[in-house]
Amino acid sequence: MISLQRSYRDVPKKVIGLLILALGLQIIMHYQLPKPRTEIQALTPPPKQALLRLVSLGDRVVSAKILMLWLQAYDNQAGQFISYDKLNYTALQQWLEQILQLDPKSQYPLLAASHLYSTVQDPDKQRKMLEFVYEQFFIDPQRRWPWLAHATVLAKHQLKDLPLALKYAQAIAAHANSSMPRWAQEMQIFILEEMGELERARLVIGGMLKSGQLTDPNEIKFLNDKLLALEKKSAKRKIHQPN
Repeated sequence: MISLQRSYRDVPKKVIGLLILALGLQIIMHYQLPKPRTEIQALTPPPKQALLRLVSLGDRVVSAKILMLWLQAYDNQAGQFISYDKLNYTALQQWLEQILQLDPKSQYPLLAASHLYSTVQDPDKQRKMLEFVYEQFFIDPQRRWPWLAHATVLAKHQLKDLPLALKYAQAIAAHANSSMPRWAQEMQIFILEEMGELERARLVIGGMLKSGQLTDPNEIKFLNDKLLALEKKSAKRKIHQPN
């Protein structure tokens, strides 16, 4: 007879990974998900890492995926959609932090923080998410700058907080690298201009031009034109200032 039994080593790794993920979700749901009720249940802190290591067989990336999948499904309870502004943002930040600790290369927690959980109408909760993105940026600026760039835009246009937007933009510029687009490094110039800090904006542009890092003629021309426009704007302001 031909044996139909196969060694577990013959099972594709992707299949094993999916099985681990499914098992992990079941265990997390058993311990963490609220029992079926009509009222909305508050978001609790994430499960202990010891439990995650157990359900993922020690695979930190699988643990991170389990947490992210659970968090994404949390806003639907008993057939009800939970608005983000009803979430406990302290607990939410703990979930996102733990996911990034388990899988530092994952971009989704920062995408979720800057594009999803920051869309609420509560300024305090918005600021909490933006500050989370800001703090996490310094761990890996080369990978995480896009999320801080988006946080800069939100701080400027939604929160109307130019000093906060400038703080974020300056952090991006201070950690500039060759893979980062020039517009991301130039955000601080336009924020300074809007704040009326024309001299500081001119100093930033002058520093960029003198650094020798610019090679694109169009980019050099753009900055020179911007510098000239700021000089004219500054001179016009001085004319209209009372003696």
